[in-house]
Amino acid sequence: MENKLKAFIEELAAMKVTPNVYNQYSYEYQENAVRRENLFIYLSQMYKLKPQVMLVGEAPGYRGCRLTGVPFTSEHLLVNNMKGLSLFGKEMGYRLAAAKNKLLKEATATIIWETLLQYQITPIGWNAFPFHPHKEGNGESNRTPLKGELLMGEKPLLQMIELFDIKKVVAVGGKAEQSLNKLGISAARVRHPAQGGKNDFVEGIKTVKAELETALGGALGGALGGAII
Repeated sequence: MENKLKAFIEELAAMKVTPNVYNQYSYEYQENAVRRENLFIYLSQMYKLKPQVMLVGEAPGYRGCRLTGVPFTSEHLLVNNMKGLSLFGKEMGYRLAAAKNKLLKEATATIIWETLLQYQITPIGWNAFPFHPHKEGNGESNRTPLKGELLMGEKPLLQMIELFDIKKVVAVGGKAEQSLNKLGISAARVRHPAQGGKNDFVEGIKTVKAELETALGGALGGALGGAII
């Protein structure tokens, strides 16, 4: 499996992106070596945990996966972890791409992991478009992925679902849901936690957990990766 994960990351690194997009795994920038390593650590951990659920977002943000290489994380979360969670941290081998005195946090990543901890679900995270789309001339900004960019993200999304034998997909927001529906993948949809969506996101995850408990006969545990919490 290690070779498959490395091959997957190499494919991401080699993908040519559209204008105003940063490929955080590309060999074009030296610091991306750390981001590739971080993603490999994350995918390797997840393969051992064998979660049956995937949480799919829209695209990496400039304060989050763009910097870390790991979906739904920030610099602070990646190296310091979060109380009650044992997935991240320096002790797991995660590193920053550049030394910093002040680590950035990302509200979306914080809300997502606080909620997943609350409901004891640890899905694998991914994005409909795996690279960082930004506004022209401003790498420290976010924008919605274009239709062609979402098309570019379809192959790695399908590869992730196949690699980890995912049984249940949860879309975080409308763009992620559209990408999944286009691929014929049935997905539960929860509100994106940004821009005042926190409460609706929390309720959505609560509903998803109830549905999963029903579908799995209450046998959550390792099936959702709960063993790491």
